Amino acid sequence: MSSIILSPDSSTLLKNIPLAGQLTQRLFTRKEVIEPCSDVMWMIERGAVRTLTWSEEGTFITLGYWGPGDLIGYNLTNLKPYQIECLTSVEVTTVPLHLRHQYIDALIAHIQNSEELLHIINRKPISLRLWEFLVWLSKKFGRNLEQGCLIELYITHQEIAEVLNTTRVTITRLLQEFETAKMLLRHQRRIILYPPDKSLKKS
Repeated sequence: MSSIILSPDSSTLLKNIPLAGQLTQRLFTRKEVIEPCSDVMWMIERGAVRTLTWSEEGTFITLGYWGPGDLIGYNLTNLKPYQIECLTSVEVTTVPLHLRHQYIDALIAHIQNSEELLHIINRKPISLRLWEFLVWLSKKFGRNLEQGCLIELYITHQEIAEVLNTTRVTITRLLQEFETAKMLLRHQRRIILYPPDKSLKKS
C-alpha cells in the first residue's frame, strides 16, 4: 500500500481554511469508490484518488490523480458517468457545499491540475508525454531521496497507458529505455526520477 506524505503546501492550505478543524473527517479504504453526493465536496488530507469516466465501449478515461490538499467532488464535473476511486487508504475532510467559497484556492488548484494534465496528454512524441507525466506525478506524490525523487504512488503500466492514450507495451518499453538512459530507477514497484541533468530529446 502506498504511503502518501502530506506536502508542506498542502498542510498550509488546510491550516488556512476557516472552520476546517470543525468539519467531519471520513476514512475510505483502498479501491473503495467514494459514493456520489451532490451537496458536499472532500478535501484530501491523506492518501490518493483518481477520477475517471468511461466510454460506451467500456474504455476507461482517467481524468486526474489527486492527493493531500486537493479538493474533489461529484459537483466539480458535468461528466456522466463519473467516479472517484481510492488508490490507497484515504482520509478526507467533508466540505458542505455552502462553505465552498472558503476553498477558492483549492478550487483554482483543481482547475490548474486538470489543465496541466490535459496539456501533458496531448504532448508529442509519446516519450515526452510519458516523461512529463512522471514529472507531474513526482510533484504531487514525490519524496526527495539521495538518489532522486521517489514517486510514492504505485501506478501500473496499464493505468499509465490509459492516461496517456497508448498501449501498455509502449509504456513498458519506454520505461526500460528511460532506465537504460539513467533517467530513472525502478525499485520495488516504485519509480525514482534522477535529478534532471539532461533534457529529453523531442525527436
